[in-house]
Amino acid sequence: MRIGVITFPGSLDDRDAQRAVRLAGAEPVALWHGSHDLEGVDALILPGGFSYGDYLRAGAIASLSPIMTEVIDAANAGMPVLGICNGFQMLTEAHLLEGGLIRNDHGSFVCRDQVLRVENTFTDWTVEFAAGQEITIPLKNGEGGFIASDEVLDRLEGEGRVVFRYVGVNPNGSLRDIAGISNARGNVVGLMPHPEHAVEPGFGPDTAVAMRSGLDGLGLFASVVRRALVEA
Repeated sequence: MRIGVITFPGSLDDRDAQRAVRLAGAEPVALWHGSHDLEGVDALILPGGFSYGDYLRAGAIASLSPIMTEVIDAANAGMPVLGICNGFQMLTEAHLLEGGLIRNDHGSFVCRDQVLRVENTFTDWTVEFAAGQEITIPLKNGEGGFIASDEVLDRLEGEGRVVFRYVGVNPNGSLRDIAGISNARGNVVGLMPHPEHAVEPGFGPDTAVAMRSGLDGLGLFASVVRRALVEA
């Protein structure tokens, strides 16, 4: 399986996402924001960072990059797409996901290991998890507060499209503690925490077993690989 990771001006976690893809058993393919060629990949990742310096709104300019035309078409055709942090912001700006992300309610950048509850295990990116499973994923954002109208929030809840929810602490004021959502089809998922930073021993969150041993993020990348194998 070949998974494209798109680099935008200001991307910070594209190489980390590529490594996560490789550790999950797939081939990472570096893609460039100014291209219109997805190079035949089977899935896409929009990584974290500060694309275009987060001018206007975070993800707003990146959502208009040339490659996003192809991303939108691919997503609408059913290709798995994962947006991480800044990538989540791009997906909302491109209207592939509902709602939006605004400045953290406390006005400060936050960086912490965050507990999440997996609410939806039927998306292309969550089939490796159990419903209700709690995982620990690093979080780092300044504009991570998820917002939407009550109507949209009720629809996301009612259709089971809240994929991840913050547990214990709401780090940014996200409505209903929402940390990640999906589209109706379940192939497009966006989340604010960074699963690519919890995929390798010695570099993830602390666990009861050992420091820096948390690997909970690997499940997202393994999920899309598993889904591809099932459908092959």
